[in-house]
Amino acid sequence: MSAGLAITGTGAVTSAGWGVAAMMEALDSAAVIPVSLLERALGDSVVQTPVRRVPLAAANTPKSARLRRVSPISRFAAAAAMEALGAERAAESLAGRLRVGVIFTLTNGCVNYSNRFFGEVLADPALASPILFPETVFNAPSSHISAMIGSGSPNDTMLGDESAYLTGIDLAAEWIARGDVDGCLVIGAEETDWLSAEALCLYSKDHVPSEGAGAIYLEPGAWPVRIHHLPDPVPYPFRGRIAAARDIRQALPADDDGQTVLVDSRAGVWRSDRAETLAWRAWSGPRWSPKRVLGDSMGAACALQVVAAVEALKSGVFTQAVVSATGSNQQAAGMVLRSSV
Repeated sequence: MSAGLAITGTGAVTSAGWGVAAMMEALDSAAVIPVSLLERALGDSVVQTPVRRVPLAAANTPKSARLRRVSPISRFAAAAAMEALGAERAAESLAGRLRVGVIFTLTNGCVNYSNRFFGEVLADPALASPILFPETVFNAPSSHISAMIGSGSPNDTMLGDESAYLTGIDLAAEWIARGDVDGCLVIGAEETDWLSAEALCLYSKDHVPSEGAGAIYLEPGAWPVRIHHLPDPVPYPFRGRIAAARDIRQALPADDDGQTVLVDSRAGVWRSDRAETLAWRAWSGPRWSPKRVLGDSMGAACALQVVAAVEALKSGVFTQAVVSATGSNQQAAGMVLRSSV
């Protein structure tokens, strides 16, 4: 999929704070975001995992009855989605004058409430709260967002590694091309839980798990930031991780001209970064690695890369941005964005 679609709104919730501005300030300054310890009891001992959490700020959660009892992932997703959509488009959607699709991508999902609910089931099934159960399913966050904006348009939740976010953008483009929607929110989000955090750290103790959400609003038109090229992803079972990363590099028409910024998925851990580092080793131009600053938010990570790329173009410093996402276990993907300003 190539040109013809523009990204006209962005939203973010990260360990740097609530909103795109907080994220970009952290990336621009290469801020050192403090970690906190996620703890769980294991027999007579306590297992501690350093993580980067989203700062507590309930006032930043959108006001909606749908969000009264939701898990953190839904709050993060709703805040990022509403920032990307904007008040004017949200009002148009609620009035039935704008058909907004919702695509949600994630890796782990509503693990906090799943942990609580099944913990109650194991402790005493008769006391397990049925109120929690609806918030344990993967599509709970996307359902809340569609309800908040009064959307009866298509809504889909996609499970995958971080690169699935670019597949979500491709699906949004298909909906728009078919005339199913006027525009589409594409959201990636994740919340911190001991199970996913410890699982990530099994690959390397240098990983710093985090949480948050990123969102874009995609619509047709000649707006300042547009999608120039979005090639098909390359699955690992067919090529292997290193070859897949190289294939994506070859599929992306990106010149190392000083006006193009590469926004990659490296986390500062050689074991996970090796394939992408080798694929882009000839690149000497501007390069951002959001995971190094924000932590590895897994299913939200690529969404935040895309938001950073869009904001880089909006700043006027760059004319082109490349997003490279070498997923953790499924596929390599990438995208080129261009500014028409």
